[in-house]
Amino acid sequence: MVKEPFSKPAHQAGILSSLSDESGGLSRQTKNTNLSLVDRVESYEDIISIEVGDTSLSRARNIERETGLRQLFLKFEGGNPTGTHKDRIAFAQCLDALRREFETITVATCGNYGVSTALAAQLAGLKCVIYIPKKYHTSRLLEMVKMGAEVIFLDGNYEDCVNHSIQQAVLNSWYDANPGGSNTALQIMAYAQIAYEIYDQLRDAPKVVAVPVSNGTLLAGVYRGFTNLHKRGKTSRIPVMIAASSSRKNPIIYSFKKGLSQCSDLIPDSIKETATNEPLINWHSFDGDEALYALNQSNGAAFDISDSKMLEMSRALNKKEGLSILPASTAGLVALVQMNLELPYDPDRFVAILTSRK
Repeated sequence: MVKEPFSKPAHQAGILSSLSDESGGLSRQTKNTNLSLVDRVESYEDIISIEVGDTSLSRARNIERETGLRQLFLKFEGGNPTGTHKDRIAFAQCLDALRREFETITVATCGNYGVSTALAAQLAGLKCVIYIPKKYHTSRLLEMVKMGAEVIFLDGNYEDCVNHSIQQAVLNSWYDANPGGSNTALQIMAYAQIAYEIYDQLRDAPKVVAVPVSNGTLLAGVYRGFTNLHKRGKTSRIPVMIAASSSRKNPIIYSFKKGLSQCSDLIPDSIKETATNEPLINWHSFDGDEALYALNQSNGAAFDISDSKMLEMSRALNKKEGLSILPASTAGLVALVQMNLELPYDPDRFVAILTSRK
């Protein structure tokens, strides 16, 4: 298929303008209904190959010197187009919607997933309807609107918005891209790519992988990726998975510490949002059971991390490693450092996933 030329409109700004010209041309082909569905899907898959994933894995030597951890690697998901790991699942969901010939995609969000879905939908030629809790004041709202998404504010919390979005998808025959349910397998497969990318560079599994958690999908996906590699004889081991989240505000951490085999909901009114912990908190983790399974099977650990510790680590990464990291994204790294202080590891290789840039 011949690729169309692409020129960006003079008024275009922000995330869309930062994408390659090639991706812009491929987007126009994806939206061209005169082409076959096969060709349109192929064009969109090419966009994903160009823009999403293959994020950097770099050794944090300065943090190593301070913490005593040997061979600490940082998997920086801020290299994705909207600056977060959410791009991986948003593009996977929009690809699925395109294949199945949906015209509209819907999702509930507190910020990052909404931006990712708005971008992925815009490039696919899908209408995007996003629901946000009224009490949340995400700084990413303008980005969603600029990318053509319809943003609707609702009473209630994030979980209420997810349920409403799901209901509207059924009523209006929209594609439902919310976490949990039938989307769990697709999103876990998308996040499994992170494990494959780590393997591509290290050529084996690290001793430990530390992950910030909210719904648990990311941790579950990375674990499944390494499990698949190990089953295929590619790695000598499956890494120990470490989960970390905001102190006493995440069901996965709570349930693991209680020794539960299934994720137990928290009391909604007990969850207090701050500017720092917002990406991590919830009273119901949609893929909590999958995350708990990963922790139990890998002999993992779970940690409550305070806002002050996350802010401190974010500043340290900026000063010592030159990375501009959203504080909540550092929760897994903070937990890894804390574990090493309590019981120092023997020299090995360790990976902390940083899910978002500032």
